[in-house]
Amino acid sequence: MNQKDKENILQAGKISAQVKNYAKDFIKKGMPLIEVADKIENKIFELGGKPGFPVNLDMDEVAAHYTPSHDDTQTAKGLLKVDIGVSVNGWVADSAICIDLENSEENRKLIKATQESIDKIEKLLTSNPPGSITTGQIGAITQETAESFGFTPVSNLSGHQIEQYDLHAGINIPNIANNSNSKLSQGYYAIEPFITTGNGRVKDGAPSNIYMLISERNVRSPDSREILKYIIEEYQTLPFASRWLVKKFGRKALLALRQLERNGNVHSYPQLIEISGKKVAQREQNFLVTEKEVIMTTKEN
Repeated sequence: MNQKDKENILQAGKISAQVKNYAKDFIKKGMPLIEVADKIENKIFELGGKPGFPVNLDMDEVAAHYTPSHDDTQTAKGLLKVDIGVSVNGWVADSAICIDLENSEENRKLIKATQESIDKIEKLLTSNPPGSITTGQIGAITQETAESFGFTPVSNLSGHQIEQYDLHAGINIPNIANNSNSKLSQGYYAIEPFITTGNGRVKDGAPSNIYMLISERNVRSPDSREILKYIIEEYQTLPFASRWLVKKFGRKALLALRQLERNGNVHSYPQLIEISGKKVAQREQNFLVTEKEVIMTTKEN
């Protein structure tokens, strides 16, 4: 990783921290999710970044991968996860907060558990020599913290390494103690404790309105070819929202997306739902491991 890459990562993290603080200030119960998404994504542009993926707005048992459709009618409620991506030249800050919109003691306790987990992980990484900590040690912290609160870590969701234009690269970082000896060597990582009142696993749910380019193969429809060309140029290999295409091309984008999915050009992400239907909390921060230090790049003030 060269100096320019590091500068892009740090800039993306700085914007991410500002956007998370902004989101905490304005999100209220009853706000339309489409309004929440638009305000967050517009703030990213305002601060000099681009959305690295559609903002995820996941309520209660939805652990990940929901973004509003162009005609979404849902409103914010419950335990809301706000997962924000900020891209600076393809280096994405992937960071999340959790907000209690119900004045619920259980919600606050879940949020506290995820925050305590990430705080302990930060201390572990920054107080030891860079590159010396294993993913198993990190997973053990999340599991022990979750269980100390009477909760369960989500075992089939994990953190991940990040590369330029590649959100899920290299190693995974578990939320359970799996005794892995893989080390967080020099690189850029997203660590995201998921903690639940439920069984601790997620399953695929309904479509999320989030897509990703997987092939540039030719497609027969002229409209689909036009939209595929735009996806390639605008998003490359980063995830995008159906509503973004509807805003650009109108409703013909929805038919084009279905055709592109059938043709193998794009992948549609499902929502990830806790299998017992119980609440899930998430906290996510990014860490840059260099030869000399470990930096939490997305830390809010």
